Amino acid sequence: MSKTWFVAGTDTGVGKTAISCALMAAASATGLRTAAIKPVAAGCDDNGYNDDALCLMEAMTEDLEYSQVNPVALEAAIAPHIAANLAGKTLQASRLVGLCRGVMLSQANFIVIEGAGGWRVPINPRETLADVAVQLQVGVILVVGMRLGCINHALLTAEAIRRDGLQLAAWVANQPGPRMACHEENLETLRQMLPAPMLGDVPYLPDWDATEAANHLDVHFLTE
Repeated sequence: MSKTWFVAGTDTGVGKTAISCALMAAASATGLRTAAIKPVAAGCDDNGYNDDALCLMEAMTEDLEYSQVNPVALEAAIAPHIAANLAGKTLQASRLVGLCRGVMLSQANFIVIEGAGGWRVPINPRETLADVAVQLQVGVILVVGMRLGCINHALLTAEAIRRDGLQLAAWVANQPGPRMACHEENLETLRQMLPAPMLGDVPYLPDWDATEAANHLDVHFLTE
């Protein structure tokens, strides 16, 4: 039976893609087949490819087409609903859910769905990307960017996830840049206040590598 996780972030630029890749690397090291989908990506090259989606494709074990991994590729690197409007497109949670289910029907048994921005990023005037996770009823893995303000952002996001009726399955502390001041003190506060187990504390890796990052994660809780 496959296990699917929605990877959310406390903000944009906290390392959702990096941690998604690391999670898949850790899962594949235990013998699992992995796949990922980034249903919406804003910020693509002239060929319609998004760097985050390409990283996910490189990290997963399954051979999926780009259009499966990133079915909605928007050119402008701005909020998804604004980028979609500029492209003359309309985003709907129900359609994104269907696209996610297509990947969930693959042969992979460890699947990550990577969000965009933070938990409440809009996809249209009435829905946010969180509605996709709610409709899919999957557990959420929260990537906490270890930088100033991370405690407030993490606690508010965890509260929003619970209010949406979903389980905060686990969280990962990720250092997207040079080590923040009082890192250990912030980490201990998060351990005490976030209502979910911590999978790991991933340091800043200038030459980032998914396998090396995976060495800082314990995914047995997710794969059992």
